[in-house]
Amino acid sequence: MKKLIAFDLDDTLAPSKSAMQDEMAEQLGRLLSHRQVCIISGGKFEQFQKQVIDNLPVPKELLLNLHMMPTCGTAYFKYNIKSDKWDNIYSEGIPREDKQKIIDALEAATKKFSYWEDKTWGDIIEDRGSQITFSALGQSAPVDEKMKWDPDSKKRNQIREYAAKLINDYEFRIGGSTSIDVTKPGIDKAYGMSRLIRELNISKEDILFIGDKLQPEGNDYPVKTMGIDCVEIGNWQETKLVVQAMNLLFK
Repeated sequence: MKKLIAFDLDDTLAPSKSAMQDEMAEQLGRLLSHRQVCIISGGKFEQFQKQVIDNLPVPKELLLNLHMMPTCGTAYFKYNIKSDKWDNIYSEGIPREDKQKIIDALEAATKKFSYWEDKTWGDIIEDRGSQITFSALGQSAPVDEKMKWDPDSKKRNQIREYAAKLINDYEFRIGGSTSIDVTKPGIDKAYGMSRLIRELNISKEDILFIGDKLQPEGNDYPVKTMGIDCVEIGNWQETKLVVQAMNLLFK
């Protein structure tokens, strides 16, 4: 029986950059009363707060079962019930001199293929400390616009492959609906899962991971390569059905 259920966030627990829907939040809250839960995704912690924490209908004690790993596991936050705050356990920052190289490579690749959009909503390239993220339509683009831009990931694969050749000592992986996440090599979702395994004194066999980017170029793929059992889903509604089934099983 699995001890930890781990999830991607955007398009797995919630629509991209949006709050969890009430029915998903209810099911996730129930799951927290049965199992340890980890959310590991490309957004910053503040995005996790907005999308998940602020919408969870659970007592604070259950937050002790929730493990937050923003920026693809390059950082880890754990709830401190005494201070009623989230403690940053670690953060694997990117050196300042490398950040600009990554930004320049992403911009060059996007413009080479004429994918640099004029109409955007917010920053296209964001420095998240331990991760640089490219969002083709901007960080705050409407979900319907995001879903139309690159549904088969073809555009982002072109950008990712070209940018990776320009700066080959970082990992470029597809995330979200229009994004590419860049992290230090080896500091990815597999790294985050490995750190959590040590933190909780469990094994990879004790974990089930649920995500939508488990293909080789996706940012969920490193978890799969660890040998962790994975379930690939297409949207948050599918995740809700999976969690509902688990809640019935764990009851």
